[in-house]
Amino acid sequence: MSKFKKKANTKQDIPTSALPDIIFMLLFFFMVTTVLREVTINVKQRIPDATQLRKLERKSLVSYLYVGEPKKTDQWGTEPRIQANDVFIEPKDVTLWVAQEKDKLNEVERDQITIALKVDKEAKRGLISDIELQLRKANARKLLYSTILEAPE
Repeated sequence: MSKFKKKANTKQDIPTSALPDIIFMLLFFFMVTTVLREVTINVKQRIPDATQLRKLERKSLVSYLYVGEPKKTDQWGTEPRIQANDVFIEPKDVTLWVAQEKDKLNEVERDQITIALKVDKEAKRGLISDIELQLRKANARKLLYSTILEAPE
């Protein structure tokens, strides 16, 4: 009778030749789909609560102004400041900033720009009033105050 021999050296390796291609495809996918933060907020934000909120339709037409006490008080002081993009501006510079923000939009959409104010709840009303006056001068009539939904008790 014949004897059957068992194969003792069977290899079950996983082919890894396509692994670098798969890794790079995943890397490119995450690079394309990830949204990076555009602005570093340098002011303290304690946003007030609200009971009635409404969501924005087109966030591409929104430009943000942050108002509050600077995080680096030794460098910028303790008075509330206005932050536009990554720089601190004075109330008189708001008109110029709005013009720059409008220039980033298409000509048709320039009148539809919305200025969103993220104001610390401890900020003085006088500074907010100055900002509103400059926004009127810049013909930025759509104003939005960012708030947080009040938790029901």
